[in-house]
Amino acid sequence: FIDATAKVDPSACIFPGVFIGPEAVIEANVVLHAGVSVGAKSKVGEGSELRAHVAVEHHCQIGRRVLIHANAVIGSDGFGFAPGEVDLAKIPQIGRVIIHDDVEIGANCSIDRGAMQDTVINRGTKLDNQVHVAHNAVIGEHVMLCGQVGVAGSAKIGNWSIFAGHSGVTNGV
Repeated sequence: FIDATAKVDPSACIFPGVFIGPEAVIEANVVLHAGVSVGAKSKVGEGSELRAHVAVEHHCQIGRRVLIHANAVIGSDGFGFAPGEVDLAKIPQIGRVIIHDDVEIGANCSIDRGAMQDTVINRGTKLDNQVHVAHNAVIGEHVMLCGQVGVAGSAKIGNWSIFAGHSGVTNGV
């Protein structure tokens, strides 16, 4: 399904079962494999490839030459809750996810949208499988996050950092 208001370059390769939402933009030479979903007002940059069942939620920006492996979720709500008197109140997550050029994201990764600011993954960064990046995090250029790394909310990781498998960083560091 391609919404009538979406802009899809004719050179894009769209496999069966893809959903492209309202006002989404799919640039030249993009490949969207079976079951990919691109939400409203999201953009997938030139030469990018989204493998099977990748979900890109609304208002996300994917740069050029980005490879996202199967079952990754880009732009899900961050884990924002505030304790109330009788329940946990959900805090709206209104930021975006911005992924810059030449990034690779492994299978089953989750990258949360920001609560108020954007979650950003900068140019040339590589995420292994099963990496989680929480809301408002900013990942520098050419960073390597190995399998099962967790990046907590509002953390900032500098350029050329390497996080070994199953390591992580806590909130706001």
